[in-house]
Amino acid sequence: MSENTMTQKELSEVLQVRRDKLQNLKDQGKNPYEITKYDFTHYSQDVIDTFSDGDEITVKIAGRLMSKRVMGKASFAHVRDAKGLIQLYVRRDDIGVDEYMAFKQMDIGDIVGVEGFVFRTQTGEVSIHVHKIEMLSKSLLPLPEKFHGLKDVDTRYRQREVDLIVNPDVADVFRKRSQILKEIRNYLDNKGFLEVDTPILVPLEIGASARPFKTHHNTLDMDMYLRIETELYLKRLIVGGLNRVYEVGRIFRNEGMDTKHNPEFTTIELYQAYTDFEGMMDLVEELYTMLAQKICGSTKITYQGKEIDMGKWERLTMVEAVKKYSGCDYNDWKTDEDARACAKEKHVPVPEDATKGTVLVEFFDAFVEENLIQPTFIYDYPVENSPLAKRKPTDTAFTERFEYFINATEFGNAFSELNDPIDQRERFEKQVAKKKEEEPNSNAQVDYDFVTALEYGMPPTGGLGFGVDRLVMLLTDSASIRDVLCFPTMKPID
Repeated sequence: MSENTMTQKELSEVLQVRRDKLQNLKDQGKNPYEITKYDFTHYSQDVIDTFSDGDEITVKIAGRLMSKRVMGKASFAHVRDAKGLIQLYVRRDDIGVDEYMAFKQMDIGDIVGVEGFVFRTQTGEVSIHVHKIEMLSKSLLPLPEKFHGLKDVDTRYRQREVDLIVNPDVADVFRKRSQILKEIRNYLDNKGFLEVDTPILVPLEIGASARPFKTHHNTLDMDMYLRIETELYLKRLIVGGLNRVYEVGRIFRNEGMDTKHNPEFTTIELYQAYTDFEGMMDLVEELYTMLAQKICGSTKITYQGKEIDMGKWERLTMVEAVKKYSGCDYNDWKTDEDARACAKEKHVPVPEDATKGTVLVEFFDAFVEENLIQPTFIYDYPVENSPLAKRKPTDTAFTERFEYFINATEFGNAFSELNDPIDQRERFEKQVAKKKEEEPNSNAQVDYDFVTALEYGMPPTGGLGFGVDRLVMLLTDSASIRDVLCFPTMKPID
């Protein structure tokens, strides 16, 4: 019977029995919580993988008792450790009467240390013939049943530790997450990038559309904000001469939550002097192709039933993409009025004062993104929605910016970074003014410290930012961002 299926009375009785067992151990001077270490020699899966018939191997393993089947003077049990599950064969005549009685009093969920020799049972299962077993920690709560227990996703996210115990496959996602970060760091380090840390607590709310979390610093008696990006500090390092920098950073945005959004999430932002957005495009393609091969074993992966080829990337301007999927050509719009009229004809809502660039972005959202299943770069964004990107020299209505999409989802954003301090100041001031117009109570300010940094001179720079969580979702075939976060943000039950 699992905790999920017990009545409150039954659960109370089980809890009391376990506490009574603990007290009995303490009365015997065997308090398991006083044990400080256990020198195990092997992991379960390593034992299973390397054992050959005829070997005489004595091992010590440590893990959680997951099953127990007592049959008079002999019993079978299973212990799970960090690498897997292994069977135990426990006989009274091998470990002694008192020790066997103590073993019979152990509960599923207890942490145990086991010593014995490895053998293969008549059914062919590699097992440990135990000659010593001791409790290392007492479990006071019953585990959910293996097959009928912890399936409610809300409970799994709230009690990730229990989820990991009874659903061991979940741990594979977090191991792959760690591997993904390791491979990204190796890739960037080998290209001469320097990993850095920048402030999480920042002194002002910038004019970006993302809404920050606000807090107060008591000693300085000033309001501060949790960062919504790492961009501006990283580019100040570029100004200072650190020509290739990146940060694996925790970001905080006080916004909505769904399968692709959590209020706190992880991004990687990187900046490289003396390159542009096309250099960043090449880097993304190379990095993602490498990650698919290393993590999934192939550039062709399956995500939620769809085959995606991470080794083939399409490159389209936003104008080309909108024409391809909506039939409307930006170049046919001679004026802003023409663009708004086209939007009305195609039933695309736009503001009354929408410019051609604004309409183009709305058309992209309405017609294009849902079709971008295979990896696709969309570049040349209108200047209206790209306040930090450098204008295209050949057409100043557009910027040298791209976003890339996989499975109809945006995965990252990159620019040829704006390094003109005068242009940057003007764009920031317009951005802040617009935000205050939309949100009169906003505390948005221009980051003049960043503008001052640009006045010292920043070299031509390519910049890129992408979400780690969505990338992990993609490479582990996880449907929700909560599946790839150990402890996603949850509303309290009470």
